[in-house]
Amino acid sequence: MSGFLSSSIARKVAMALSALFLIIFLLIHLTVNITSLFSENVFNELSHFMGTNFLVQFLMQPILIFGVVFHFVMGFVLELKNRGSRSVKYFKYNGAANASWMSRNMAVSGGVILAFIVLHFIDFWFPEMNHKYIEFLPEDPTRYFAELQHKFADPLRVGAYVIAFVLLALHLLHGFQSAFQSVGLNKYTKCVKTLGKIYAIAIPSGFIIIALFHYFNH
Repeated sequence: MSGFLSSSIARKVAMALSALFLIIFLLIHLTVNITSLFSENVFNELSHFMGTNFLVQFLMQPILIFGVVFHFVMGFVLELKNRGSRSVKYFKYNGAANASWMSRNMAVSGGVILAFIVLHFIDFWFPEMNHKYIEFLPEDPTRYFAELQHKFADPLRVGAYVIAFVLLALHLLHGFQSAFQSVGLNKYTKCVKTLGKIYAIAIPSGFIIIALFHYFNH
């Protein structure tokens, strides 16, 4: 594996595949959470299924955690490699003239998003693991909606979520198209660019709406 990832092209492909995996996950995650806007029962049922299904808990969840860690580690590795390459090949590198702000600051937005993911784990995943596997509390399939509203009652937490998802939108505006190009789908550039813009705006906006909705309706 380490030999495979020693190639620059291999690293970019691995980075792209992990990005595509996380893009699909974000869509599924939003689909579940958006139901909390119009049906408490549906949200509780879906959350209960995701929280108790064996395949989700012991197969998909570990893969997701690995995918998140791998994506961000690989992203920072690529950023360091790119900076090292520029410092060797160019006496003066004018980044603004060669790339957009988003592409030049993927590591910055990625770092903030990683910090948000840690916050998200502290808010939801750690309490869930504690509830089920440490304290062994009885399962209540109706508890999820109330827990969601409780978390979004704090304006500072909501503000952090909004900022994180704005940065996620900026990250996706470049990352979505870049991921498809890295796996050889350049001939669909125009379609991918349009789809990427829609996705990069719609998905983060959906999460922002959820946070604001529960803050103003808790």
